[in-house]
Amino acid sequence: MTSSHDHRPPPQGPDAQIPAPETPALASEDLGLVDALAQLSFLVLGVLGEIAGRYDLSVVQTRLLGILRDREPTMNQLGRHLGLDKSSITGLVDRAQRRGLVTRTVSAVDRRAFQVSITDAGRQLTEQVAAEFAERIETCAAALPAADRKRLSRLATRVVTNDAHSRGIDLRTLTDRTPSAS
Repeated sequence: MTSSHDHRPPPQGPDAQIPAPETPALASEDLGLVDALAQLSFLVLGVLGEIAGRYDLSVVQTRLLGILRDREPTMNQLGRHLGLDKSSITGLVDRAQRRGLVTRTVSAVDRRAFQVSITDAGRQLTEQVAAEFAERIETCAAALPAADRKRLSRLATRVVTNDAHSRGIDLRTLTDRTPSAS
């Protein structure tokens, strides 16, 4: 299928039956909440995975470093936030520590717990990944008017915050707010 503005010859041979891709109409079709959020999450994880891979990081390692940018949670808090069991979080932190990206110290509050902190090298790497990620996500959202981007940000923040609250997690500190965690 060619438009009156398209000066290419129509497809020949086996491709003749395949219509040319059309530019999707901007927001012409609502995917529905579940499909839209699923597709958006695939897009975001794909971008994050691609960028993380260039720095020899997994998506989970990148999430770990992102969490540690402005907090020093315990291993238990990290596991809960990342949805990982004790052995998985231990392996994740071990690998990051071997690369010099994080340190683990005994918690001053609970001597049985370990706190995880980002190193200068980890912070530098995180800043590089975050800058590339932000640029790519901004590019993905560039077709939206500024007011829509701001609204999307507010709505996504509410969804994430409400989910964390329902799981008893304070996103600012990653502290567990459930009574059984004391």
